[in-house]
Amino acid sequence: MTTLSQDPRRSEAEAWLFALRGISPDQIQPASADASFRRYFRVHDAAPSGGSLILMDAPPDKEPLDAFLHVADLLQAAGLHVPQRFECDKTRGFLLLEDLGQTDYLSVLNEETAPLLYLDAIKALVTMQSWGLAQAQTLGLPAYDEQKLKAEMQLFPQWYVAEHKHHALTDDENAMLEQAFDLLSRRARSSPQVIVHRDYHSRNLMKVDDRNPGVIDFQDAVVGPLTYDLVSLLRDAYKPWEEAQQLDWAIAYWQSARSEGLPVQGDFSDFWEDFEWVGLQRHLKVLGIFARLSHRDGKHGYLKDIPVVLRDAQRVARRYAPFHKLAKLLDRLEARQA
Repeated sequence: MTTLSQDPRRSEAEAWLFALRGISPDQIQPASADASFRRYFRVHDAAPSGGSLILMDAPPDKEPLDAFLHVADLLQAAGLHVPQRFECDKTRGFLLLEDLGQTDYLSVLNEETAPLLYLDAIKALVTMQSWGLAQAQTLGLPAYDEQKLKAEMQLFPQWYVAEHKHHALTDDENAMLEQAFDLLSRRARSSPQVIVHRDYHSRNLMKVDDRNPGVIDFQDAVVGPLTYDLVSLLRDAYKPWEEAQQLDWAIAYWQSARSEGLPVQGDFSDFWEDFEWVGLQRHLKVLGIFARLSHRDGKHGYLKDIPVVLRDAQRVARRYAPFHKLAKLLDRLEARQA
């Protein structure tokens, strides 16, 4: 076999596939990368049907496969469409997976397609949560605990405020953020706890013909607040929707969740407040992550998505009295007046 790559990891993966299935390097092309150290390659003419498969390259010292494999098994048992795996080498960090295609939700969402696509995504979300609720004691997933929630929010002052906005927080601002983080953490932990994908949005949902959507990038799943994945879906950094449309879909979820016995609040206004508070925790985290991806990792493309996340954070902070000082800080950072 003659390798086509000077990339050591890719060369190793090519040799692995050749030894397993006689797949030559010229059948392998880059497919995508994500915000982690994982990479994906499309392997042409490799599926039993003659179609393509996906090779995941997950360096074991940075992205061990155990979590991915465990969550994949859970979601498959729940009835979701996750990629079937054909070959696995945990030691070297290679997986050969079903190819769910190149059509993610983001690429096809518009006013005409969105209603059916989002209802499919909501149905799958309720299915996952309902199944997980019955299996809560045996899921083997980490808890979205106070330490994890607050560590995520600390990315906001560290990377967004200090590194991206070059703002040195005052003692009062630090105290205000600590109080806000405590409130948001307590709200998240007091919410009904279910399986949480953590990135259930338009780039991780694939439009497929069989059991739509196909679900990917689920390896960071935890047990956490019931509204978290709905926030990821409806307040998507990559595909913004007007709040009236968010409300329509949130009501559809709430009604479906109630009918399936999920422990949602009986009053939708209480459910919506929980949605917004849990969402604010996520928005602060994402602002920090997008800034870090740019300043630490050189992935500057995420900066263009900050305005949508910032708008959602500002809207919620202005709406609820405990976060009015946070709203003022966000406005000052943007040199804007509320």
